[in-house]
Amino acid sequence: MKTKNLIISAGIALLIAAFLIGRWTAPSPAAHDPSMAEKAAPTTAEPEVWTCSMHPQIQQPEPGDCPICGMDLIPLENDSDGDEGPRTLSMSESSRALANIQTSVIERRFPTAEIRLVGKLEYDETKVKSLTARFPARIDELFVNFPGVPVQKGDHLARVYSPELLTAQSELITAHRYDPDSAATRAAKEKLLLWDLLPNQVDAILKSGKASDTFELKAPIAGIVVNKNINEGDYIKTGQSLFRIVDLNTLWLQLNAYESDLAWLRFGQQVTFSVEAYPGQNFQGQITFIEPEINRATRTVAVRVNVDNAAGKLKPGMFAKARAKSQVAQAGSVFEPEFAGKWISPMHPEIVKDGPGHCDICGMDLVPAEELGYVQNPDAEPPLVIPASAVLRTGKRAVAYIEKPNTSRPTFEGREIELGPRAGEVFVVRSGLAEGDRVVTNGAFKIDSALQIKAKPSMMNPQGDASPPSHHHGDGEMASSASKAAALEIAPGSASQIVNHYLAMQSALAGDDLEEAKNAANAMMKVTGHSGDLPDLLHDMLAADDIDAFRRPHFEKLSNAFIAAAKTDANAFEQPLTIMHCPMVYPDRGADWLQGDLNLKNPYFGAMMLTCGEVKGTLGKERESSEVEQ
Repeated sequence: MKTKNLIISAGIALLIAAFLIGRWTAPSPAAHDPSMAEKAAPTTAEPEVWTCSMHPQIQQPEPGDCPICGMDLIPLENDSDGDEGPRTLSMSESSRALANIQTSVIERRFPTAEIRLVGKLEYDETKVKSLTARFPARIDELFVNFPGVPVQKGDHLARVYSPELLTAQSELITAHRYDPDSAATRAAKEKLLLWDLLPNQVDAILKSGKASDTFELKAPIAGIVVNKNINEGDYIKTGQSLFRIVDLNTLWLQLNAYESDLAWLRFGQQVTFSVEAYPGQNFQGQITFIEPEINRATRTVAVRVNVDNAAGKLKPGMFAKARAKSQVAQAGSVFEPEFAGKWISPMHPEIVKDGPGHCDICGMDLVPAEELGYVQNPDAEPPLVIPASAVLRTGKRAVAYIEKPNTSRPTFEGREIELGPRAGEVFVVRSGLAEGDRVVTNGAFKIDSALQIKAKPSMMNPQGDASPPSHHHGDGEMASSASKAAALEIAPGSASQIVNHYLAMQSALAGDDLEEAKNAANAMMKVTGHSGDLPDLLHDMLAADDIDAFRRPHFEKLSNAFIAAAKTDANAFEQPLTIMHCPMVYPDRGADWLQGDLNLKNPYFGAMMLTCGEVKGTLGKERESSEVEQ
């Protein structure tokens, strides 16, 4: 049996040896087929090292996410071929695809800036009429017994008894009998008209030829009786207020605008608004007045909008959310085709004419639309605009990357640019770019980081030859961050009352929404008041011209104060709080902030580096907290 097994094993070994000898001695197929030789040639090896464009110290042998900021890793290749200058970066097509770099053509157009406002509907003060006693009398009968009654012009309001009125009627009748056209007749008639008798009432007295000791007070305008200051049997004196009537066919929408919004608000501009009573329905109005002075307490400017309310749906006192849209032109002007080359009434913007003249309502001289901040030339050249995502800003400098044409490999060049105002999702560019250039709209920060890795000039290191900022986690960094920002103290109890507004501000900044961040600051100020260190900081935040100025250093200073309050007494806060840290905010120290969850969203960079950062620890009485570094 053993001998049989040995024979079988030996046979198998001989077969294997014969197969291997045949493989070694057989001619290569490529020797007979050159095409196969080409196919057998080695291909270019894929990159062996993958790194993070934000944290080049991260190097891994395969693709994945950066363990620090969560960004996609990119291949570390030698892409220096084709570099033509200190701010130029050339890369392979595969690197471009992996970095997801996208571009768009720079164009000239009138971008639209949308300004969001809030306010309240009020009476149109030009449509308010107070009915006062012009002569002593007694109220014998009231026909309007309570406020809110609608009346038409000429409707009776009350019946009064007045000896003085009886005497005045007798004087008119006597003078008219003697000479209807005499000065005495005209004077007696004028006296009764000044006493608020309507012309038809005076004509009725002359027609009857009899004076009456009672008199009916008539409504001077159509509207709603909003005040009734008398009762039946009252004796009234000359000058006493009787009724207040308001015509509600036109209302005023009183809005509050931030200082930063004033550049895009103009007299005569159309405004769209909504009220909670009619969800989904929009109403229109026209700006008729912009307060010439800023409210020193709220740091806002009052804007008045005339609203047509012929349908009667809108009520005074309703809160409204409004939107005004402006087409932005050069030098901060507003382009409105409706007003191009037109003349407008400075009191009634609905009066628009093709040339000089007078207002049909008030008689004032019309003024050119240019004097009200509109572009006068209808053929004005639109400004140069680029998407906001293409701009890298440090607060003082702005950089954009363009794709150089006619190159063998994708090549990008950085340029310092001068920005104009932001209008929605685009910036007006004053200098540094030209129409037709292709600007990088996605991936600009990755290009900037690659230049930084190569020690070339970049946004972070404009001089070049500087090592990229590293990612530290030591105790000294937290202390440095706290020492660099000016100290602000908030008591834990006070901080707990406004922490929700702080979290709303953090979320708005992470979403690159300056308006909502300012709304959160205003909400804080309603709780804190307008005097003190914290309100002073909130005023500075509301005065910020752009989101970068809002973020640094103001939001950092506010965050440090909230973190200190939470560390002092975490039980003062109802919800758990997470302390986050991003080392990229400042190259020497980074910056901290608080969130209500663990889903990191960076408020200092927004969409540019939304997930850059790390969790430092958690605080709060509802969550078991890890020990936060002190």
